[in-house]
Amino acid sequence: MKKYRCLMCGYIYDPEIGDPENDIDPGTAFEELPDDWVCPDCGVGKDEFEPIDDD
Repeated sequence: MKKYRCLMCGYIYDPEIGDPENDIDPGTAFEELPDDWVCPDCGVGKDEFEPIDDD
């Protein structure tokens, strides 16, 4: 599963970790996040994220 970077603050959504503070379980792909999910660091929506290549 791909990681995604917030274009505003640089937060990386890692599907292996999920977003436990917002009840998103590990193993949740970015595409499976609820439409109302926002960046936990700066609050922008999913449309402000871009996929990044795994290193």
